[in-house]
Amino acid sequence: MTRLPKTRFYRNLAIFFALLGPGIITGSVDNDAGGITTYSVAGALYGYGMIWTLIPSLLVLLVIQEMNARMGIVTGKGLSDLIRENAGVKVTFFIFVGLLLSNIGNTTTEFAGVAGSMEIFGVSKYISVPLAAFIVWFLVVKGTYQIAERIFLIFSASLLTYVISALMAKPDWGEIGTAIIRPGIELNTKSLTVIIALIGTTIAPWMQFYMQSSVIEKGLEMKNYKFTVIDIIIGCIVTVVVAFFIMVACGSTLYPNGIEISEAKDAAQSLEPLAGRLASHVFAFGLFVASVFSATILPLATAFYVCEAFGFEAGIDKSWDEAREFYVLYTGIVVLSAIIILIPNAPLIDISIWSQVLNGILLPVVLVSMIFLINDKKIMGNYTNKLYQNIIGWGAVGALVILSVVLLVLPLAGR
Repeated sequence: MTRLPKTRFYRNLAIFFALLGPGIITGSVDNDAGGITTYSVAGALYGYGMIWTLIPSLLVLLVIQEMNARMGIVTGKGLSDLIRENAGVKVTFFIFVGLLLSNIGNTTTEFAGVAGSMEIFGVSKYISVPLAAFIVWFLVVKGTYQIAERIFLIFSASLLTYVISALMAKPDWGEIGTAIIRPGIELNTKSLTVIIALIGTTIAPWMQFYMQSSVIEKGLEMKNYKFTVIDIIIGCIVTVVVAFFIMVACGSTLYPNGIEISEAKDAAQSLEPLAGRLASHVFAFGLFVASVFSATILPLATAFYVCEAFGFEAGIDKSWDEAREFYVLYTGIVVLSAIIILIPNAPLIDISIWSQVLNGILLPVVLVSMIFLINDKKIMGNYTNKLYQNIIGWGAVGALVILSVVLLVLPLAGR
């Protein structure tokens, strides 16, 4: 009597692991060098006071990622394809110029993370950055989707090193709980910029395009839907858990000592006298893994959505001749971003923070497009949004628009 349920359980488990990937990878790569920098800066400036932002971010992230997976499975088309077909060329052009600029900035930040983390281990950026650039280029251009996905999943697991760093910092859990319930953050231009940057890095616009493209690339169907949702839930939880522990690590050590930082490397270096050398090296290793991981995914996501938007062939499993535009764009972004890092005195911090802010400003535009598309019965048939999904989706759009407007108004009020 017990064998049948057990057999079904193991069969379902095997299916889940076979389908595992898009949700966890998309969620994990969200904790890239730009994200780690933003979380670290938030922890150093406000202690535990910004952790509350992760709660609404998790809720919105779950709903949005599920929408993307559902649209990809039902239509078999990428988000770029659907936007172009239904919103026209002008809207498509506006969205993708903004996303292209943002992702070049984001990819540059990833290579800055590679350079900074390896400098802590005594390796020059003139060695680490070109080597990392070649590795990420080779993985995509010469690899297959299946191989790349397995490597990405290993990278995802490595991000849990931030949990170790945070625990070694000996955080005050009671104070963390109080800060989540009563943040006590004064609203001004600086704090609002950090909030928008946190939202922009936790729910980045490029994620929606990559998620939908990876679901299609993996060949998922509606019969796989429940396993895909589990994959998404795990990915979103991993995203927020890693972000939480980065903010805890910096909020427990840098904030009480009045240490302000401008990049993730500073956080790793500052941890050494406060939490020990091991904590510093674990943090730096996490930064290196996250940076290489994201330096692969971000140009890949950009190449996917630009090629989809303008009707070019795209996909890791396609040859160079079959998807020439896809690989040329991917190569160009990797090379340009790596070169910027090697330029002396390049404004890397400004590139990092403002690329995250640009993410936060672009996100409402992408979300509005998504919500209209997923509620169109001609496109989605019987798989349109439920009421609660639309409430959360439109609520996120409204909140981001209000935050962006307030950010523009506050400087005029002298705050």
